[in-house]
Amino acid sequence: MFQDTVDFIQATFRTTKFIPLHEPKFIGSEKKYLNECIDSTFVSSVGKFVDKFEEMIAKYTGAKYAVATSNGTSALHISLLLCGVESGDEVITQPLTFVATCNAIDYCNAKPIFVDVDRETTGLSSDALKEFLEENTTVKNDQCINIKTGKVIRACVPMHTFGHACQIDDIVEVCDKYHIAVVEDAAESLGSYYKGKHTGTFGKLGAISFNGNKIITSGGGGCIITDDEILAKKAKHITTTAKVPHKWEYTHDEIGYNYRMPNLNAALVVAQLENLDKVLENKQELANSYKYFFEDKEINFLKEPKDSRSNYWLNAVVLKDKNERDSFLEFTNTGGIMTRPIWTLMNKLEMFKDSQCGKLDNAQWLEERVVNIPSSVRL
Repeated sequence: MFQDTVDFIQATFRTTKFIPLHEPKFIGSEKKYLNECIDSTFVSSVGKFVDKFEEMIAKYTGAKYAVATSNGTSALHISLLLCGVESGDEVITQPLTFVATCNAIDYCNAKPIFVDVDRETTGLSSDALKEFLEENTTVKNDQCINIKTGKVIRACVPMHTFGHACQIDDIVEVCDKYHIAVVEDAAESLGSYYKGKHTGTFGKLGAISFNGNKIITSGGGGCIITDDEILAKKAKHITTTAKVPHKWEYTHDEIGYNYRMPNLNAALVVAQLENLDKVLENKQELANSYKYFFEDKEINFLKEPKDSRSNYWLNAVVLKDKNERDSFLEFTNTGGIMTRPIWTLMNKLEMFKDSQCGKLDNAQWLEERVVNIPSSVRL
């Protein structure tokens, strides 16, 4: 039943050997910059490549400021702290996400609230968000109070799933009405735009990941982007152990975090950034091939949403039901093609099973049907 799909993927990647889901490609100055970094001896958190990386990311995304971090999770954690999330607070997010989104909330000793996603975007639904807030909250002293728990809902973390932008402008509008700060989980969406604006730049802060499986990589790394100068300076300070600048003295003026991106990793991602446009063009060509192939099939290809330009980080298909999904996963993986299901819903995980939830019909529907298919850049 799925043999034609296997044949097409093998032909597309021009191999009958194992085809991974998403592997990094190094086609530029990676080795040159890494050698420069090693020769300089500045391989840790101080060096010219860290500064260069921050400049390039800010320019590319259109954000005024970018702060390099050790990974996307640390970027989310710091962003939530900068929005004032404290122990006992609550943070709204989507159940259909990678666990790092919720882990970052827990690092603040806050509790997630799960609100449904849209089927088209697979990201947080602005309508579901509005409905949840209308039914469950009240605003007192410019704070959103959860009527059921009495806790402050301090922030909202929408995620741009697989590089497809959610309806982020509507989400920000709803959250502004309820005095809720928006932190965008843009871990997967470097190079994705919504209504002509780069993802991660709509909310108060945005977090991007450069993990080994992302669209470009620093091996391990992330960054915070924002237009707020005060928040950017604070982010830089507390991610670098809150050390007060001095030629020789070690003075730290608050609790800080060792969330620094090493110069070695920055050298790698600077080289990757230089070829980002080529990578995005290649990814779009692959997505177009998939769209054409699945056009007359019973399997639906997940296309970029309205008003968006997606990076198509991970391509995805939607099967008829859970049984067909499981059969597809078994057939493709047995045939040497790496595919994977979408994440288990966060509210089903042991750590978050007691979290408050809105109606999650769309998230449940997608969990049972969505599968990621090979998405690497083809050389």
